[in-house]
Amino acid sequence: MHDIRFIRDDAERFDNAMARRGLEKQSAAILQIDQDRRQIMTTLQDLQQKRNETSRQIGEIKKQGGDAEAIMAEVAAIKSEMASLEDREKALGDDLNAMLLSLPNILDDNVPEGADESDNVEVRNHGDAKLPDFTAKDHVALGEDLGMMDFAAGAKLSGSRFVVLKSGLARLERALASFMLDTHCGEFGYQEVLPPALVKSETMQGTGQLPKFAEDLFHTDDDRWLIPTAEVPLTNLVANEILNADDLPLRMTAYTPCFRAEAGAAGRDTRGMIRQHQFSKVELVSIVEPEDSDAELDRMTNCAEEILKRLGLSYRVMMLSSGDTGFSAQRTYDIEVWLPGQDEGKGMYREISSCSNCGPFQARRMKARFRNKGEKDTRFVHTLNGSGLAIGRTMIAVLENYQDENGAIHIPDVLQPYMGGMTKLSIDGA
Repeated sequence: MHDIRFIRDDAERFDNAMARRGLEKQSAAILQIDQDRRQIMTTLQDLQQKRNETSRQIGEIKKQGGDAEAIMAEVAAIKSEMASLEDREKALGDDLNAMLLSLPNILDDNVPEGADESDNVEVRNHGDAKLPDFTAKDHVALGEDLGMMDFAAGAKLSGSRFVVLKSGLARLERALASFMLDTHCGEFGYQEVLPPALVKSETMQGTGQLPKFAEDLFHTDDDRWLIPTAEVPLTNLVANEILNADDLPLRMTAYTPCFRAEAGAAGRDTRGMIRQHQFSKVELVSIVEPEDSDAELDRMTNCAEEILKRLGLSYRVMMLSSGDTGFSAQRTYDIEVWLPGQDEGKGMYREISSCSNCGPFQARRMKARFRNKGEKDTRFVHTLNGSGLAIGRTMIAVLENYQDENGAIHIPDVLQPYMGGMTKLSIDGA
């Protein structure tokens, strides 16, 4: 959501910001609606004052025993005109709000220019992107050979882009989630939350999923939405709140199922678990003062990276270009994990986490503010979110990086306590 005052004060800067998003100039249409609405509001104030004055005249005339019918008719005419103008003002306000809700966040000055993901910039990398001495299988072949990953059963139950995990892989998902939550809560200071997976429309609107991305979401008959990420309910916990500055930062994490229709991804990543309609994720959300949000983005990204480091997985961190940065974000780091089984054993990096600073964009939509002790004025908080990590893609990374030439999967050391001491998954169970 954008501040109309900013657009009034610096329309050229706003248009330049939207141009970085690949959009035409927006300010002229916005400001015309804003001007028309404000003119009506001024007229309404004048009419209200005239109505009050005329109403007082009616009382004086009646006190003196005079005929007030003409004055009363004038008051009725003013009232009718005001009702019409109020309807018009509300319609213009709705139009203005819809326009502001439809436009993406203003990008940070440090975001590199670019048309798409090919223009993203590598910030750092960790580990070696190695291939094994044998031809690496992808997670689909590995999981199906183990008899623990069943896409046919998923399709039978729910259709395409669903999977049934069994035995060791079902337990591995639970182990990954527990390991991530224990690390983020026990060491990094995040509070664990278990939020609803169904939310109201205004909740989706608060974080920017609605109205723009309705086709990518699952909607119920009673006007609720299945969450595409726990970012939605976690961030909205501060909607319509005025927080105490002393209580910031707020850091929350949640392990939830996530649901995405993937309407805009037809034909992409149709094999395996890369892009599913239902998947699990451990999400990180921070609510901070404006001055702290840049440092918090670095902190959050480091927390997500630490999970990969402890799992012994190689990765790189990319700053997204202007053409690849998401709708609600002003700056985003993608963490891409090395998957040796992709591209027929040639290997490739794939996104496993996106960490974004949304600035005040979501807070303005949610009306989430804070106040310093002893001060009257409030300011919008800054919100951040990131995957810490996507469970399915982390499982893919474990399978493909810890496979041996016999198709067994060696369990990373940090996960073995969560797997009951199990050290590997194998076809023969040995």
